[in-house]
Amino acid sequence: MLWIINIYTLTLAALLLPLGAAGDRWGRRPVLVLGLVIFGVANITAAVAPTVELMLASRLLAGAGAAMIMPVTLSVITSTFPGEARSRAIGVWTAVAGGGGIVGMYLSALLVDVATWRWLFALPVVLTVVALASSVTAVPNSPAGERAIRHSRCGHLGGRRRRTDFRAARGTRPRMGPSGDPRDPRSRCRGDGCVRRLGTAHAGPLLDVRAFRSRGLSSGSVLLLVLFGVQAGISLVLYPYFQVVLGWSGLVATLGLMPLALLMMAASGLAPKASLRFGTRTTMAAGLALAGTGLALMALLVSADGGYLTVLPGLIVLGLGTGLAMTPSTEAITSALPDRQQGVASAINDLTRELGAALGIALLGGLLTAGYQSAIAPRLEGLPGHLARAANEGVANAFVAGQSAGPFAERLMSAAADAFVTGWQQAMWVGVALAGALFVFVLSRAPRTVTAPSDSSTEGTA
Repeated sequence: MLWIINIYTLTLAALLLPLGAAGDRWGRRPVLVLGLVIFGVANITAAVAPTVELMLASRLLAGAGAAMIMPVTLSVITSTFPGEARSRAIGVWTAVAGGGGIVGMYLSALLVDVATWRWLFALPVVLTVVALASSVTAVPNSPAGERAIRHSRCGHLGGRRRRTDFRAARGTRPRMGPSGDPRDPRSRCRGDGCVRRLGTAHAGPLLDVRAFRSRGLSSGSVLLLVLFGVQAGISLVLYPYFQVVLGWSGLVATLGLMPLALLMMAASGLAPKASLRFGTRTTMAAGLALAGTGLALMALLVSADGGYLTVLPGLIVLGLGTGLAMTPSTEAITSALPDRQQGVASAINDLTRELGAALGIALLGGLLTAGYQSAIAPRLEGLPGHLARAANEGVANAFVAGQSAGPFAERLMSAAADAFVTGWQQAMWVGVALAGALFVFVLSRAPRTVTAPSDSSTEGTA
């Protein structure tokens, strides 16, 4: 089950950057259409898969299709809409992208309740068909793609030789310089986290890391990394709280997250106007301040007995803050690179979200688990050994064991709920600290305002 979930995310994250560059090089419309076809076929295969092996293969294929779709959607927007209209368009894109995950979870829970899990793959297929119909007529091809088609026989792009270094997407060992020292400036490397020696960079690198000298690209990427990490971690801790501590069903628990999604979508729509009036840096910082306040409210107010109303204020403020900060962050990233690299810019934007979600789940989930186990240990004294061991494994185990614990049931479940809240609070305070550090970083690093990119922009510079 873990691999059925993770193989999609891993494939998506691994292919976002190279396939984002492919959209810039070969044309955004053909790459988008191909990605939609692959995604639709993969979901149909998953819906009828008779074995786990075929399910895993279809999920991997779906991740590859999604990696072709996601960067192109944003790059089409940023290269089509000029000026203020572009900012509003990014706001719409951010609202849909940010809220879509939670809305999708709600619809998935509904489909599971009223039908079977196989129907989870029906909705993506329907949406894929609708997207294909509109993409063929409404989505413009990129100028780079049109030139690539015209010059495909001679291998030139726009009249001059230009090759994208797709080999950099492979993880390979560094090439040592004559001294044998990898720090030798003449050394070269390929793969994650390394580039060829800067003095003789490849003519078409997959991603020139010197672009991160740009204030917009660096600050926007870090902000999205942290915010999506916090958001994913929040979802991780909220579901056990809703379903185990409060005893809600999966559908009702997902409905409990709706204030976060809806307010984030609303704030994303207002963010372009705020950026225009107060500046990009101020809007990003204000959103971060609200997000940190929301985390603090969830740490201060949450209780096992108070129920949903103890977390609702924090969800409201967090949703407003994340929505307000994400739109200018996305615009800062896309504005840092020229028009011909908007596929790469979009891929960076998507990649920071995926990576942030993975890190946030690992960090906040680990903190919650550690806090829970530390808090529940002294509360288990005097309980039978098998009940103590079950409770120590996790709050869900404790509540399951409590159903047959007889006279120890109330004490066991109360101890588990209180320990879960303690772990929750520790995780939230770490989130507050991260938001505070990021607030300082944004104030010192983020650009005051951003302007739409153009092909005349100096590539990889501030």
